[in-house]
Amino acid sequence: QVRLVESGGGLVQAGGSLRLSCAASGSIFSVTIMGWYRQAPGKQRELVARISGGGSTNYADSVKGRFAISRDNARNTVFLQMNSLKHEDTGVYYCWCTDTYHNNYWGQGTQVTVSS
Repeated sequence: QVRLVESGGGLVQAGGSLRLSCAASGSIFSVTIMGWYRQAPGKQRELVARISGGGSTNYADSVKGRFAISRDNARNTVFLQMNSLKHEDTGVYYCWCTDTYHNNYWGQGTQVTVSS
């Protein structure tokens, strides 16, 4: 089992920045890919960004050039730096990871609200 705990959400004006953090604990030796999803009101949960243990990254088209995902393997933590935030970035952001057994783990979510 892997436990994920997010922090760093909040309220920010459009154009501002936020940095999300997610700390993993438990069976972290088996974790492979880590990432962030988000869910806006009335919409399905969508991938924002993900990063492999080796540092390869993928981003949703809507956040490319504005968001940056990074990972500190020594501290078992993944970060999401969000710049030039837009109102449409509002939602609950969930930390996610998968392991070598293809299990999926989710954090409890952190609210990001961007005022226009």
